[in-house]
Amino acid sequence: MIQMSEKTTKAVLCMQMVGPVARLPISATPRWKPGPRACLMLILGASVLCAQAVAAGAPKGEAGSKPAAVETKASAPGDFVGAEVCATCHEEVAKGFASNPHSKLAEAHGKSGITCEGCHGAGKAHVEGGGDKTKIFNPAEATAKEVDQKCLGCHQGKHANFERSAHGENNVSCIGCHSVHASGANESLLKAPQPSLCYQCHTDVKPQFSMPFHHKVNEGLVQCTDCHDPHGSFEKKGLKSAAQQDAVCVKCHTEAAGPFVYEHAVVKTEGCTACHSPHGGPNPRLLNRANVNTICLQCHSPSTNFTSFTPAGPAHNQAAQYQSCLICHTAIHGSNVSSVFFNPN
Repeated sequence: MIQMSEKTTKAVLCMQMVGPVARLPISATPRWKPGPRACLMLILGASVLCAQAVAAGAPKGEAGSKPAAVETKASAPGDFVGAEVCATCHEEVAKGFASNPHSKLAEAHGKSGITCEGCHGAGKAHVEGGGDKTKIFNPAEATAKEVDQKCLGCHQGKHANFERSAHGENNVSCIGCHSVHASGANESLLKAPQPSLCYQCHTDVKPQFSMPFHHKVNEGLVQCTDCHDPHGSFEKKGLKSAAQQDAVCVKCHTEAAGPFVYEHAVVKTEGCTACHSPHGGPNPRLLNRANVNTICLQCHSPSTNFTSFTPAGPAHNQAAQYQSCLICHTAIHGSNVSSVFFNPN
């Protein structure tokens, strides 16, 4: 048996968090030294206590001045006053609201659906405050994102892509185009009819519909929303897609829809705008160039950069007058019988 010395029996080993192992007498008490982590916790705790004390001493009026647009607390049933009370002050709005599409929802749900407070929030505090505008949601003074969030609360299913649309990304809110309180048979509640409403912002497009050849938008036969979805889509410039996910053009121009046995590759890869100006232009058939051969030769030209079929032979002599590509290649959008789009007759 190993005999321990008297000095060893009067000492114990003490392990500390940092530093080497030390021998202390039995009667000695280890001295605790706070580490960096403990000091940091003490400082954070003191900061939290100070923040709570400052918040408790703040005037109650400051919390009440928060804009109604960003209030997220759910309103109690007793905070709603009803549309009849709103009409006592806002008579000019309530007068024509009976024919508004929003009012139809209220009638469908036993007058408990969409009323004034369905969009503006509970009105009790607004009424008791003598019409205090900070106690009610006012779209005219709210940000575009706040207005969109309010409208999309009901219209999210139909306009799920609005937040990433060109209008949504550029802070063009719903009330930029729609008049929520409008009356009449206009189901979309537009502030102005198409295309006048669209021209207010898209001034660069308006002159194109005055060109000699154009889609009949100003004449009322075609509308902007026939091709574009102002609330967003998966295509560029908010373009809609046909049922078969082709270009929106084939909804009307069905003869070019296909599918064809021999497809013209450019139609499927670059789309109709590779050859046509969709809004209007100075050339027949809305072509990008006055001479159709110039369009064809953008791809079908002798160059190592292109893999398209290169015209050859006397029939493709571009020096000949009135020698149009479409004289022979009539089925230029695609063919079921000819790989070079010749006339089947």
